[in-house]
Order: sequence, then structure tokens, then C-alpha cells
Amino acid sequence: MTFNDRIFGVLLIVLAVAYGWAASQFPVPFGGGEAVGPDTFPKLLAVVLAISSLYLIVRPDPDNAWPWSRTGVELIVAVVVLILYAMLLQPLGFIISTTLAVGTLCWRMGAPSVKAYVTGAVAGVIVYFLFSYGLDLALPLGLLSFLEVN
Repeated sequence: MTFNDRIFGVLLIVLAVAYGWAASQFPVPFGGGEAVGPDTFPKLLAVVLAISSLYLIVRPDPDNAWPWSRTGVELIVAVVVLILYAMLLQPLGFIISTTLAVGTLCWRMGAPSVKAYVTGAVAGVIVYFLFSYGLDLALPLGLLSFLEVN
């Protein structure tokens, strides 16, 4: 099974390089020279993915049978939730999309539904304000655009 890990690691390195290259193609903000721009976080993710992929190639798991139990189903649910999150981010906005995604993932991990979605809402609002006002990076408000202060 180590061969499968190595193939997967190589594919992930290709993905990391493509992701990093795409991030480097983002337009430079007016004035340039800013330490944190729109490409900073994607480039950081590409580096982490590349390092993790190299580890997977060098030290594959000798016993990596696919977990077709509840764990496998939960992994598939998580991937579907994250794909829907990416698709709904612009139309619904960051706060609502994050509330739904984090809430659903917390609920699937065993949290009571009310607590799960309250956690998602709190996370969405806090991260929105950190990015918008702390880092001065715009996140879409979507359906909540009436709250935007000019």
C-alpha cells in the first residue's frame, strides 16, 4: 500500500505547484509592496501542501486501508460540505457560508445541532471582522451586504 501513498503524494505536489503558480498570478494591489496581499494565504497553503506531500512520499503509511466505515462516509461528507462552501461563498457571503459549513462539520462530529451552528456563526463573524478590519482584506458579505458600512 505504500505505492498508493507515493502516487498520491506526487499528485498532491503537482496540485501544490499548480496552486502556488495560480496564486502568483493574482494582480498586485495598487501601490504594491504590501507584506500581506491576496496571494499570501494561497502561497502559504501551497508550501504546506508541498511539504506534507513530500512527507507522504518519503514516509508512506505501511497499513493504509481505506476506511469504508463511518469514518470514510464522514470524509466524503466533509469534502462535499467544503465544495458547497466554495460554491456558496460569493452568493451567500462569508458569514452565512461559514456558519453553514462549520456548523454542519461540527454537527457531523457529534456536537448538538444548536451548539454546532452557533459555533459556526461565531466563527464566521469573528473571522470576517479579523480579515476585514484587522488585515484589511475584503470578504464577500453576500446576502448580508445591507450591513456594509462605506
